[in-house]
Amino acid sequence: MAKPVVAIVGRPNVGKSTIFNRIAGERISIVEDIPGVTRDRIYSSAEWLTHDFNIIDTGGIDIGDEPFLEQIRQQAEIAIDEADVIIFITNGREGVTAADEEVAKILYKSKKPVVLAVNKVDNPEMRDQIYDFYSLGFGEPIPISGTHGLGLGDLLDEVAKHFPSRHDEDYEEDVIKFSLIGRPNVGKSSLVNALLGEERVIVSDIAGTTRDAIDSHYTYNGQKYVIIDTAGMRKKGKVYETTEKYSVLRALRAIERSDVVLVVLNGEEGIIEQDKRIAGYAHEAGRAVVIVVNKWDAVEKDEKTMNEFEKNIRDHFQFLDYAPIVFLSAKTKKRLHTLLPMINMASENHALRVETSVLNDVIMDAVAMNPTPTDKGRRLKIYYTTQVAVKPPTFVVFVNDPELMHFSYERFLENRIRDAFGFEGTPIKIYARERK
Repeated sequence: MAKPVVAIVGRPNVGKSTIFNRIAGERISIVEDIPGVTRDRIYSSAEWLTHDFNIIDTGGIDIGDEPFLEQIRQQAEIAIDEADVIIFITNGREGVTAADEEVAKILYKSKKPVVLAVNKVDNPEMRDQIYDFYSLGFGEPIPISGTHGLGLGDLLDEVAKHFPSRHDEDYEEDVIKFSLIGRPNVGKSSLVNALLGEERVIVSDIAGTTRDAIDSHYTYNGQKYVIIDTAGMRKKGKVYETTEKYSVLRALRAIERSDVVLVVLNGEEGIIEQDKRIAGYAHEAGRAVVIVVNKWDAVEKDEKTMNEFEKNIRDHFQFLDYAPIVFLSAKTKKRLHTLLPMINMASENHALRVETSVLNDVIMDAVAMNPTPTDKGRRLKIYYTTQVAVKPPTFVVFVNDPELMHFSYERFLENRIRDAFGFEGTPIKIYARERK
């Protein structure tokens, strides 16, 4: 099920990014030790009580050199397109401004639920100043302080009331759901059509011609699939042409609904930073991943070309070292037959569960091969390991002190687990917990 999306909208200097960071909490400040994971602060996961949701900071959408009010309008339009609920941030110290009224006019037209928040209300005496904000027409304003974290609970309570009750289409347990993500014009729609054998989605050389995600049902050799095509990661219009970040917003919804994510690259153009950003979200979401190099027919090749391209991918996507790579051409269908077996394998490994006794034998052999690290005279002791989840495979290692589990040793254990059980195509999560 796709999470609800909340967008934070407002004129500059009202504290949108501060509120975004407060709501996103620790998630936004996690530093990934794996090289190549590109962080982007425009979009984050968040939670409030029993609700998980995604949040957009429109202040992070860079429109370039557009005039002041035009920037606000364009940022708000992106939020309106993507959001289920909109938080409209204003500044309690400055009162209602003409720019606030302009944002309000845009939001009226959206027909989306809007929750009005008055920021920078840092003490109770200032609460009398919020009544002017009723004039914006969005009901009762909620006083908050992003700096001090005041009122955010009341704000999120109100936001959660507007979350849609979403029920993803109930697909059978044995159906493999996979999505195609990547920047515009890498050939995602062509690849969907090649798999389906019919013109199901619009194909064009113009980037961004497919409008929305489309689910296509497909059966091959008795295996049922649902293909989630995200070619519509960018709509026509200047606002979408000027911000590549918009494509990330589209990709994330599809990633959440997928078992396997195909990261599609353009073999003609090679790898750019946007490819890494989009792939990074698939990795962080814990989905199985297959890297697909499309348009391979258009690449001038010799006997070294494929190996060199693969090495280039491994250098750029070090955080996806577990993902298999498929070279193909959606146009000519050459090597297309290699794709579905890779998807099947990645899906199977993503849901693989290993026996606890066998797992502990592997971990103990690993410790015998490479003794646990020490810190200030204390040595890490591993007592017991168990798999606690699948999709992705998740392991808990019970130890004497989790602080002694260095990242490099955790990586070593992951490699030993992969050597023993495969897990090609899927990330693995390992958590150290103190044995009580």
